[in-house]
Amino acid sequence: MSNTHLIAPHGGTLVNRVAEGSAREELQARAGSLPRFDIGEWALADLECIATGVYSPLQGFMGKADYDRVVEEMRLANGLPWSLPITLPVSEEFASQVQTGSEIALAWNGMILAVMNVEDIYRPDKNREAVNVYRTDDPAHPGVAAIMGMGPVYLGGPITQINPIPHEQFHQYRLTPAQTRAAFAEHGWKTVVAFQTRNPIHRAHEYLQKVAMEMVDGLFVNPLVGATKGDDVPADVRMHTYEVILNEYYPKDRATLGVFPAAMRYAGPREAIVHALARKNYGCTHFIVGRDHAGVGNYYGTYDAQLIFDEFSPEEIGIVPLKFEHSAFCRRCGQMVTSKTCPCPKENWVHLSGTKVRDMLTNGELPPPEFTRPEVAKILIEAYQSQQGG
Repeated sequence: MSNTHLIAPHGGTLVNRVAEGSAREELQARAGSLPRFDIGEWALADLECIATGVYSPLQGFMGKADYDRVVEEMRLANGLPWSLPITLPVSEEFASQVQTGSEIALAWNGMILAVMNVEDIYRPDKNREAVNVYRTDDPAHPGVAAIMGMGPVYLGGPITQINPIPHEQFHQYRLTPAQTRAAFAEHGWKTVVAFQTRNPIHRAHEYLQKVAMEMVDGLFVNPLVGATKGDDVPADVRMHTYEVILNEYYPKDRATLGVFPAAMRYAGPREAIVHALARKNYGCTHFIVGRDHAGVGNYYGTYDAQLIFDEFSPEEIGIVPLKFEHSAFCRRCGQMVTSKTCPCPKENWVHLSGTKVRDMLTNGELPPPEFTRPEVAKILIEAYQSQQGG
């Protein structure tokens, strides 16, 4: 089946900023003499997402016109929906070495990965950015803390990747949007639902996914493996749980796994929009938006990440958000439920706090099967006990 049967990327064209052949050789030859900027984890993740088309239609880090309109209106300068600033913060010292129209080399751990054409140099109002994007300027918020800790000057302009981004893990799951689109076409899937996660898949998540699978041809489990908070479950442990649960409890020809290389910003509603648009670029037609998507602490309302989709027309977002309520196992009903399907008092629901689950895992106790599959619990127990030195 041709890829033309799949949903169009955001903006209509799948971006590819990875140089090949003589163009790559030419850039490599001059990159060594350019001013070199060593990027951090966020920018590394953004670089990969831009270069491979995950962040289509972005061609590079945002200039001031795009940045300002995204911060204020959740749109690019051309009016296309986009809700998170994708920027390259640098120090005053580095900015003083650069002028518009020049090129710089972007490096990671000393290795040059890309060349950037600097089209814009500007100093953002980070307080405005924090309040608009994260709905708070509280430095305890991990996203706010991250942007406040970065350089005061932003550089904007297109990037071209000239060397592979070094990855130590998950190589077989690092699929570009071009590759996922080819895989979906090969499966014969015209409709695909994406599931974003930075946590192990418990029974509640499984329920949402399988309800969604009744509506579409295939499921794309697309866990985020970029930078997350220190207390999130490590990506390698999570990936092991995904492999096991997909192998044991999902039909082999209707579900697939691939990693999402983005960094976690914990921007709640605004991040949900970009997560949806990125999955559209991967070739997905539907996107599961659960309770407190991309949230942290108490900064966002339980369903704010669903409500924000109502601020755009379905046509301009272009991917269907599937809005699910909190789900759990009801002992009286004997099945997975939400408040839309269950008449019982909530005390019948099997609900465990994250703290309670962590305590059980650390003590080698299996959480109840109504909460998580035993195969998943065993992997988590081993990880937690190893972490505790047990």
